[in-house]
Amino acid sequence: MLDLRRLRLLRELARRGTIAAVAEALSYSPSAVSQQLAALEKEAGVRLLEPAGRRVRLTAQADLLVAHTEVLLEEMERAEAELAQSLNQTAGTLRVAAFQTAVLALVPHALSQLERQHPSLRVEVTELEPELALPALVAGEFDLVLGEEYPGFPLPRPRETQRHDLLTDELRLITPAGWSERSLPSLASRPFVLEPAGTTAREWATAECRQAGFEPDARYTTTDLQIHLRLVESGLAAALLPDLSGAGDRHDVVAHRLPGRPRRQIFTTVRSGAARHPKVQAFTTALSAHGPPA
Repeated sequence: MLDLRRLRLLRELARRGTIAAVAEALSYSPSAVSQQLAALEKEAGVRLLEPAGRRVRLTAQADLLVAHTEVLLEEMERAEAELAQSLNQTAGTLRVAAFQTAVLALVPHALSQLERQHPSLRVEVTELEPELALPALVAGEFDLVLGEEYPGFPLPRPRETQRHDLLTDELRLITPAGWSERSLPSLASRPFVLEPAGTTAREWATAECRQAGFEPDARYTTTDLQIHLRLVESGLAAALLPDLSGAGDRHDVVAHRLPGRPRRQIFTTVRSGAARHPKVQAFTTALSAHGPPA
């Protein structure tokens, strides 16, 4: 009989490409991963790996096993979810990856509610942007991703997952209170603070500036939106920020609506097999209780 733990290693090799990457992701040594995959080959009775330069690649038979492994893992999670539903309490550990403003503005309220309603549920939260969190969710490193998606820049939707759109969050132009400029086109010569290149937030903000007729002077770069606000408060830069960043609560900045009132979508994503697990549903319900920002 094939060992499901070894099949999971094979799936991770198909996903990550190298034995070293699998070992690092799952906290094994490379030799241990190789030994487990060799044992799986003996169980299967067919060759699963073949040399490809200094690396290895999966054979056609290995690809076949990986496809079945996806189904097996999803069904196992469904079984675990049904078993948990049969119990009288929501318990266990839920591993959540969430982007920064969600950790600041949404997650604390949800955690407080869960402590009151489900004291046996332990929620572990890691700040991580969805571009990294979604692949980690598929790999089993997290149970739920709380993510953000900017207008015009859709994120991948892995077929192994289910997504639930939670709320929308309006995006605004934020300027220092002492600046006279009040629209994006008027800020062509002013410095901006933006998120790093390669993030969808940066791509969206750059596209907004280009649509306004200029290339933004990205003088400051950080993923921390609280630093964005501090730089705007100090009169050093303009920013393009969502309402959940808390700009509306600052006295030394001015928030301006953008044409069309663009909004980012805030969502949760889980592996399909775990979608009905009580701990997942409890967390999603607690998040939904926050309601959309005013």
